Formats: sequence, structure tokens, C-alpha cells
Amino acid sequence: MSTINVKVAAVEEVTPLIKHFRLESEDGADLPPFSGGSHIVVTMDAEGRTYRNPYSLMGSPSDTRAYHISVRRQESSRGGSVFMHERVQVGMRLKITHPVNLFSLSKLAHKHILIAGGIGITPFMSQIEDLKAVDADYELHYAFRSYEQAAFVNELEEKCEGKLYCYADSQNERIDLTELLRHQPLGTHVYVCGPSPMVVAVLETARNLGWPENNIHHEEFSAPPVGEPFKVQLARSGIEVEVPAEMSMLEAIEEAGVAADSLCRGGVCGRCELTVLETDGGIQHHDHYLSDSEKVSCRSIMPCVSRTKGKRLVVDL
Repeated sequence: MSTINVKVAAVEEVTPLIKHFRLESEDGADLPPFSGGSHIVVTMDAEGRTYRNPYSLMGSPSDTRAYHISVRRQESSRGGSVFMHERVQVGMRLKITHPVNLFSLSKLAHKHILIAGGIGITPFMSQIEDLKAVDADYELHYAFRSYEQAAFVNELEEKCEGKLYCYADSQNERIDLTELLRHQPLGTHVYVCGPSPMVVAVLETARNLGWPENNIHHEEFSAPPVGEPFKVQLARSGIEVEVPAEMSMLEAIEEAGVAADSLCRGGVCGRCELTVLETDGGIQHHDHYLSDSEKVSCRSIMPCVSRTKGKRLVVDL
């Protein structure tokens, strides 16, 4: 995938755990256009290790002088979020991919219900700009641990003009999903981004209420989990690759110099799917792409987030 050279123009601490970064083209030109819900992948080179993490674009799609991303420092970070928080400073150069949108707004929707949890607010920041531009009917429901840890609330209150609803865990405030989704007009679409339990709850509630599948949208990039080390045999390439405990299978394949197709790097898009030819211990599936039956069959794996339960895996690559 082609990359863009950018420089870090500004870094802001939004909360103790969230930093906001303004990225500008290294040559000063406008960056490629994007639509609300798009993301980029940031490449980070840290002490002989390369991280490639997806981050949602937050700025207005009408302003491509810079890209805006926010990064939450993860408690169990493999290194990417720590790198962004501790190493990235104003003036630093980074490489990013061109924007890709796997979480786009439906142009046919009569109304949009946006549901965000924590750092899952980021893709909605640009979506709101798109919705406001066409005077669309929408509501934003934003849940967070506490108002002290909530990012961008003041900015959203101003932008949303009465269409923002906030819920703080610290004050025992919860979104009543059934009540929210039960009484929406025909043609409403719901979008959710946040922690896995929230995403699952929204999807299950909407489906149980009879919402059409095409009207339900979600985004949930999974960070590759730490696991046991194993070896992956690349059948067509004729090489065997060691996958360390803290590295994803996709990252290890790339480190070995083998080109592997990918897009979201978070288990969502299915672009990196590989056919499993042999495994000695089954597969730990962490993606949001394969169906339950496909996961049980163990015939496919998303190397960006999934691992083998055994010591060795053979794939068609």
C-alpha cells in the first residue's frame, strides 16, 4: 500500500490517557480527500520494530490541509500507543497510508443514530461534519467513564447543537439501548464504535428489535493480542517465519520481507484473509469478519489479529 510522508504539526494532551495529533504533508501540499468515518494507518519505527496502527480521521473532510487523529494509551499496549504518547513530538516525520473508509454513513438513511464509547468517539467527529453539511437528522449518544476522562465533550456540545447525549459511568448513567432503538422512524440507521461489549450490545439489541442488517453499522478495530510464540510456514513463498508473543502474524510476515495484503489491520475488512492449509492446534480468532461457522472450520485466518493455538501453522502465501 502506498504511503504519504507527513510531519507532526501539533500534539495536545486531551486527557491523561488521550493525545491528539495534527499531521501535515511533509511538502506542505493538501492531503488526499476523505469522508466521515475514514481511517489511516500510521507506521512507527521503534528500536528495530515496526508498528502499523489504524486511527480514525477526526477533522472536517472539507479541510485537507491537515489530518487529525487521537490516540488512547492502552493499559496492555504492545508498543504502538506507547510510542505515540512517549516518542512522537512536534516536527517528527511519520508515514501514513491513504485514507480508507470502512465505516461510512449511509446516503439513503432518513436519520442517523451514532453511539460512541470512550475513544470510539473519534470516527464520529468527522461524520458529524458530513452530517451537518447536508443538514441531516442525527443524534450522538456518547458514553464514557467520567466527565474528567471524556474527550472532546465541549467541542461536541458546540458542534451538535442539542443533538449530543452524554452518559458517565461514574454517575451511573447508561444508554437504554432498547428504548433508544425501539422508537426510531423507518429508514433510520445506527452506527456504533467503542469497546467490544458495547458494540455487541448495540448489534444484538438492533437485531432483536428487527432492524434490517443493512441499517446496522459498527467499527471495532482489535489490537493484536499478545499470545504464545509460534511458527508459520508460508507454502508458496517457501519460508518459515517465527511469530513472537508480542507480534501479530501479519507483522512477522512483513518483517520477514514477504508482501501480505492488508487494509484495516484491525480484523474488520477481511483484506488480509489467508487460507489455512495445516494447523496443529486450532486457531484463536479475534477478527470481526469471519462468520461463526467459518471460524469453527479453521480454514481461514486473519493474520492481523488472529493466532494459532498450537506451535505451527501452514498458510497459502
